[in-house]
Amino acid sequence: MYKTFAKSCLVAATVSLFLGCSVKSPLLQSYSDNSVDKENQKVQVTKQHIEVANDMQQNVTTQYTLEATINSLAAQMMQNQKMSTNKPILITSFVRLDNFKKTTEFGRIVSESLINEMSNRGFNIIEYRGQMAVSINERGEYFISRNPHKLKEKIPNTYVVVGTYSRQYGKIMLNARVMDNITGKIISSARSTFQHNRKNDCILFKDCKPARTINIIEEK
Repeated sequence: MYKTFAKSCLVAATVSLFLGCSVKSPLLQSYSDNSVDKENQKVQVTKQHIEVANDMQQNVTTQYTLEATINSLAAQMMQNQKMSTNKPILITSFVRLDNFKKTTEFGRIVSESLINEMSNRGFNIIEYRGQMAVSINERGEYFISRNPHKLKEKIPNTYVVVGTYSRQYGKIMLNARVMDNITGKIISSARSTFQHNRKNDCILFKDCKPARTINIIEEK
């Protein structure tokens, strides 16, 4: 009899304890729903954004050839829906990030190649370096020029593509943007990293220091 009563009390106590633990305080439930859950949701969304950014960096932004780097810039600018493919676009030489008035053959190659990439994607690219006439000499025939006195004084209202590059250790970082030449508003932008993995990129920029020389003199 005593053992049966003790078992009944033990079962009742266990059930009461279970039910007590399963019922949450309204205050605790409210705190969990309104604060912790919201903060956790922010963390999860931020993690997703970081995963997308890392995926973009690995597969879109970072490239290992110059051609792929230029292709990446053109593809990124094309994705912006604010950019009209019918409006004339002129492309300028990419310049050094620390000197907007200085470029190199590298910067000119990027801009020239970008003309091809964007034209193939349907953009209305205009060549503003065309002379008023074709010039001829014994070496060939020429139409494009960088002499402002031989070019048209005005061009139609256009978008302008400008770009900069910065030399880093083992890589070159490029940024490009499409601007409205009247308002200065940025219509589209793109960035890409040319990961060449060279310790010295002087070969790309043709500014390697000359080899050390030793003077040969007559012994006296």
